[in-house]
Amino acid sequence: MAYLPPQMNLLEALPTVIGTAAIAPALLILWLVVAAADNSGPPLKIWTAFLLGAASVVLLGVVRMPFHNIGLSIDNPWTAQLSRALFSVALPEEIAKVAVIAAISSRRRQFGNAMDTVFYGAAVGLGFAAYENLAYLVQHAEMWRSLAVLRSVLTVPFHGALGIIAGAYLAIARTGTALGANRHNRDWARISSWALMLAAPVALHAAFDYPLLMLQRGTGLDPTMRLWLGGVSVLIGFSSIGLAIRLVRKVAHHHTPRTDVARARLSQLRRMWALLLLGGAAGFIGLGFVLTSVRHWLLNPDRNLAGVLVPLGLTAMVLGAALLIVTMTIYIFGRNRMRTTA
Repeated sequence: MAYLPPQMNLLEALPTVIGTAAIAPALLILWLVVAAADNSGPPLKIWTAFLLGAASVVLLGVVRMPFHNIGLSIDNPWTAQLSRALFSVALPEEIAKVAVIAAISSRRRQFGNAMDTVFYGAAVGLGFAAYENLAYLVQHAEMWRSLAVLRSVLTVPFHGALGIIAGAYLAIARTGTALGANRHNRDWARISSWALMLAAPVALHAAFDYPLLMLQRGTGLDPTMRLWLGGVSVLIGFSSIGLAIRLVRKVAHHHTPRTDVARARLSQLRRMWALLLLGGAAGFIGLGFVLTSVRHWLLNPDRNLAGVLVPLGLTAMVLGAALLIVTMTIYIFGRNRMRTTA
C-alpha cells in the first residue's frame, strides 16, 4: 500500500463526491454484515469501532519503525517485494487493527456476546479501509472513478474480512468452551486461536499485496506473468472473504438468538441500521453538495451550477435529518414495546 497523503488534503476531500465514493462502500458493507447476521452488537460501539479503525492509521508510523530497515539491502526484486509486503504493509497495518479490536472488545470479555467481537472486527477493518480508500482516491484524483469501483469491489471488503477474521479468532480464543471444541483439544483451540488472531490476517494481507507490488514494479514481466499475478491476488482476496464468512457462521452457530424478544430486538436493530445508513448517507451527500457549491460560487464566475446544487444539497440534508428522526422514533417505541413484552 502507498504512503498516505497529508491529513489536511484528506479532510478537505471529505465533503466532496470523492469523499462520498471513498467512504460509502465501507458503510454499505458494514450494514450488510450487521443485517445479515443472527445477532448484532451495540450500534454505538460498532460506530466507535469504525471510527477507531479509521484513526488506527495514526499508529502505523510508530508500528512501522521497528521494520523500517528490513529488506532494504535485498537485491532480488521478488524477495525485496515480499519483504515489503510483509514488513512494510501487512504486519504494521494488522497490528494496528488488532490492537484496536482487542481494546474495544476488552470490556465485554466476561459478559459480552462472542459475536460482538466479530462485529467490532468488521467495523475496525472497514473503518481502516474507508480511510485508506479516501487516501488513494485523493492521491489519484485523475482516475478516482475507476479506482473507486475497483477498490469497492475487492479491496474494501477484503479489509473488512481481515477484521472479521481477527475478531472471530479473538472471540474463539476468549470463549471458555472454545466454541464447541471437546475437552481434549479445547486448550489447543484456544492457543491456536490467539496465534491466528494476528498471523492469519498478516499472512493473507501479505499474500494479497505481494502480487500487486510486483505488478506495480512492472519491469521485466511478460503479459502472462502479469495475468497470473493479478489472478492470484484476486483469488486470495475472495478466499479471505470466504474464510471470514465461514468463521462468522462458526461463531454465530453458538450465539444465535433463542427467544422471541431477542429476535424482535434483532429485527429492530436491522431497521435502525438501514435508516441510520440512509440518513447518514443522505446528510453526508447533501453537505458535500452544499460545500462544493459554495466553493464553486466563490471561485467561478458562472454561478448557475451552484444555484442548482445548493437546493439539492439542502434537500438531501433535510431528508437525512428526517431519516435520523424516524430512526430515533423506531428505537424509542421499539424499546418500550420489547420491555412490555418481556
